[in-house]
Amino acid sequence: MSLSRLRGYRALTLRLSRRKLSTERRILADSIPPRPPRSLAGKVAIVTGAGCEGDGLGNGRAISILLAEDGASVVCADLNPSWAETTTSMIQSEGRGQSVSCQGDVTKPDECQSIVDTALSKFGRIDILVNNVGVMGAKGTATEFDLDQWRRGLDINVTSMANMVKVAVPQMRKNSELSGQTRGSIVNMGSVAGLVGGTPHLLYPTSKGAVLNMTRAMAAHHASDGIRVNCVCPGMLYTPMMYSKGMTEETREARRNRSLLRTEGNAWDCAMAVRFLASEQARWITGSILTVDAGVTAVSAIQHV
Repeated sequence: MSLSRLRGYRALTLRLSRRKLSTERRILADSIPPRPPRSLAGKVAIVTGAGCEGDGLGNGRAISILLAEDGASVVCADLNPSWAETTTSMIQSEGRGQSVSCQGDVTKPDECQSIVDTALSKFGRIDILVNNVGVMGAKGTATEFDLDQWRRGLDINVTSMANMVKVAVPQMRKNSELSGQTRGSIVNMGSVAGLVGGTPHLLYPTSKGAVLNMTRAMAAHHASDGIRVNCVCPGMLYTPMMYSKGMTEETREARRNRSLLRTEGNAWDCAMAVRFLASEQARWITGSILTVDAGVTAVSAIQHV
């Protein structure tokens, strides 16, 4: 074979090799699934219990602000209309997502429907529901609690969430299900008190335990609709719900030291977990319980050394 023909053969072989490599790379690229977006632009969220006393930062307010920060239009619902309006004003002042406020008692089905109607009239759809309403409820052990307060506490902490899901899911079903994405996301607010015992009152851990299993049941019921349902369980966060009636520095320090990290959590910590579960970045997560407790529930009651 002449030198020129040999060079030509080698050049042809190199071109074919490069073409094969290019094809293999293209096939590999085609097999990589699309990256789930973090952006919530175009999504509409309802957050119940979105208000907070004064300019403080409760879980509902922090959740509303972070959802709007990522582009969602947020309906801030609260029993106290001025608290909800303050949250909406905070969102609007940042100029990122849109927001409206509305008053609603989520223990009443007709008012839950009114909250949904507000979302539809203002933004035309519902993609995200955050069930954040909750109270400490009846005090005392099984031999001490007041029955009327017990029933009221269960109504607020458990039944209210079912009320909201009942009217929100039919609207989520109307959303188009894009490839690899879901029609809706529901996040229920639980508590580490629903995972372990040790709290001084019976109602709160009982109701939060119910929220955990209700979340799992809802996830199973609505998966075929393309709707995810998850639960966030915060630990001992420093929020207005905890300190508004007074908290000594000694108590605050003791709360810090009960966690593995020996640090203090706040509403932003809870809200970031909710934002993640609400987004398409959590597209393959449903029926899950996400603890936000600096490791409190990761160890036994025996002092960790």
